[in-house]
Amino acid sequence: MRQLIRDVPDFPEPGVVFKDITPLLADHAAFTEVVSALADAGRDADGTVVVDKVAGMEARGFILAAPVALALGTGFVPVRKAGKLPGATHAVSYALEYGEATLEVHRDSIDPGDRVLLVDDVLATGGTADATRRLVELCGGTVHAFAVLMELSFLSGRDAIDGLPLHSLQTV
Repeated sequence: MRQLIRDVPDFPEPGVVFKDITPLLADHAAFTEVVSALADAGRDADGTVVVDKVAGMEARGFILAAPVALALGTGFVPVRKAGKLPGATHAVSYALEYGEATLEVHRDSIDPGDRVLLVDDVLATGGTADATRRLVELCGGTVHAFAVLMELSFLSGRDAIDGLPLHSLQTV
């Protein structure tokens, strides 16, 4: 897996090293293995599915979360940037290094009591993950765990998710 994630220096801006997962996605065996490993975060020790929905954050989280939902036999919930969903939504804003962002989810996409697995490609500062957790809670659901392809430990995103079980396939 590590060999199929390439570093792209100075993208999208100078000083940033972007983790490009497209080579991994293009490799059927690796992509299948990643989806299976991420889906394990939605099962108990006996392999029983313990979540009702899988939520994926825009945009690369969609690519991973949708097949994870299929693997678990659950629904997929897209968490989008503000203004991208057509129905009534809940919205949560959060701070970024350079400003603020807002995420939204359809109000009816998560039922009260639903157990939700959050899936994304990278845990960096944790702002997106925490905002998504708050959206799930606004709908009346509970977050079971957060599963990511990679955790960038030097950015301390784990601190922002405050005790939420984290399943990371790789830590950098």
